Amino acid sequence: MRWFEAWLKNLVGGDAMTLFSLHALLVVFAVMVFNYALRRVLTRFGGAAGKANTLWELALAASARRPLSVLAWVVGISFVGQMAQAQTDAPILAVVHPLRVIGVIVCLGWFLTGFIGNAKEAIIQRRIAHGVKVDKTTAYAIAQLLRIAVWITTFLVVLQSLGFSIEGVLAFGGIGGIAIGFAAKDLLANFFGSLMIYFDRPFAVGDWVRSPEKDIEGTVEDIGWRLTRIRTFDRRPLYVPNSVFATITVENPSRMSHRRINETIGLRYNDISKVAAIVEDIQAMVCAHPGIDQNQPIVVNFDKFNAFSLDIVVRALSHVTAGADFQHLKQDILLTIADIIARHGAEIAFPTRVNLTQALAPVDA
Repeated sequence: MRWFEAWLKNLVGGDAMTLFSLHALLVVFAVMVFNYALRRVLTRFGGAAGKANTLWELALAASARRPLSVLAWVVGISFVGQMAQAQTDAPILAVVHPLRVIGVIVCLGWFLTGFIGNAKEAIIQRRIAHGVKVDKTTAYAIAQLLRIAVWITTFLVVLQSLGFSIEGVLAFGGIGGIAIGFAAKDLLANFFGSLMIYFDRPFAVGDWVRSPEKDIEGTVEDIGWRLTRIRTFDRRPLYVPNSVFATITVENPSRMSHRRINETIGLRYNDISKVAAIVEDIQAMVCAHPGIDQNQPIVVNFDKFNAFSLDIVVRALSHVTAGADFQHLKQDILLTIADIIARHGAEIAFPTRVNLTQALAPVDA
């Protein structure tokens, strides 16, 4: 290095400013070469990790690319600043060293938060590929908590490196937290509401939820720290503050084990003699249907004499819970019931009106 330095001085004729400019250009060139080599190495490393399907190596390569590139520029520029400080003794250049320390710490925090996010996505995708059920809500909650912990730690380390007392910062944070709590109570309520969702898990991302008390129904798309995004069935996004879920009843139909068929079929009064046989055939059909859970109560009975019909109730529980599949199952059962009624020569009743004027009119002789 001494020989190289002497050669540079001879090259520029001993001019200090020209020598400094040459040093700066060399540092910039070295950083560019380093970034180029870094991209090539990480690209090959990521490709090899992808072919080998190694989870942690792939997340590491994806997370390190940008932070390492920025870190190289931070170190290179700070080196040029130190050379400038040695040449000029300008007081403003005294901040170069603290800024370099802050840049290194922030790049490290950036890498860790990126690694947490990439590892989370990789774990979820691998479990889905292997057919393992994934609780995305818990995965997102843990990842967000870890990212917050990393950034808080990064902030405290930066303050410590700048000469601030962490004990004083924490004490000030405790006093300031009380004031912030009063000023942002709604924000804190939403934050603790999100924690309640993460710990109690009344629903998860992808669940169909609805509230009997509020006009809320749809599929959960995202659970954030302040809002939960629900996509309604007409494809509109619905943003619900998390604090709302602490005060309302939430129904989660996605987690039901069965779905109920509850139908009433009315027959004409003219078919009273056929009701018993029709009820018996309907019950046999329902009990033999593959979509009905035979271990659950099945009710097929003549229920009552209605105003214009003889009502037969059909109640059963189906294994099928998905909306479209359940509607197909229900359609099949109802059409089969209609065929049974027709086979017995009966008809489904419907309300009729009689014109009394015509009914009571005298018949012409």
